[in-house]
Amino acid sequence: MSTSQVTLEGVYPILATPFTDRGEVDEESLRELVRFQLQAKVNGIALFGNASEMYTLLEREREVIAAIVTDEVKGRVPLVFGSGHTGLEGAVQLSKWAQKAGADALMVLPPYMVKPDGKRMIEYFSAIAKAVDIPIMLQDAPVASGVSIPVSTMAKLAKECENISYVKVEAPPTTVKITEVLEQSEGRLTVFGGLNGMYYYEELCRGAAGTMPACEFPDVCVEIYRRFVSGDRESARALFYQYLPFIRIGTVAGFAMSVHKEVLKEGGVIQSAYVRNPNAPIDNILRKEVLETLSGLDPHVLRWKRRTDLNG
Repeated sequence: MSTSQVTLEGVYPILATPFTDRGEVDEESLRELVRFQLQAKVNGIALFGNASEMYTLLEREREVIAAIVTDEVKGRVPLVFGSGHTGLEGAVQLSKWAQKAGADALMVLPPYMVKPDGKRMIEYFSAIAKAVDIPIMLQDAPVASGVSIPVSTMAKLAKECENISYVKVEAPPTTVKITEVLEQSEGRLTVFGGLNGMYYYEELCRGAAGTMPACEFPDVCVEIYRRFVSGDRESARALFYQYLPFIRIGTVAGFAMSVHKEVLKEGGVIQSAYVRNPNAPIDNILRKEVLETLSGLDPHVLRWKRRTDLNG
């Protein structure tokens, strides 16, 4: 994958980090999870996002995860690494490492411990842009990070830094902000939706180039995208609305990571639904509610174990 020329569009699931029941990175489940994404014909894969529990990962674990994912993908689709940090120096170092470790593009949160003012935010993103020569996606995720990136700041950064060329808009209402970004950036910024695809269809209608949801329903997201870009909007909308209750339950505050992993475990993609503190494991009631949202639906994830068993 040519790093400097990569164009991102379509479905880029945020890869979960599978752990064993003892809380260690489960390398075999991680490989299986990557195979599951590729089988769904995703356009690319993102790692070290919020849905990867990136804030719990140790440096050595990041290295292991990056090595496994790049080995499984073998350049077939672009990889986007999250490289945001609580400070400028940390973000620059992480971004340089990510480029060397196989990232085709970076997804960068603003500093999220001490909330930056406008000047500090510009300095932070500009320093990262100068440190690497791959595309940068600004991650506007105030629900998760507590920091909102103003549209005027995004437009200024895109104008001043050639490789700041993408935004992942996760500030509700995402649809309204997507329109503002596209209008104010004068064509310099390509927009992806987030928030687990909660407004996926509407975002596409407003000009988003794709979505970056959690990773347990890639086939559904790919099919919605395929129908939409082929001009069959009505069918794309219908499929989106079929899955909307399931998508919505994957955003339950405090339990979202457990929901994603429970579904992946249910289908045999990963072996354990273990989540690291401060995420909370789900109880039997929530597990039942999650699986009920899939009643009458047929996502690949619930057939994965059967498929691999049949293939020996």
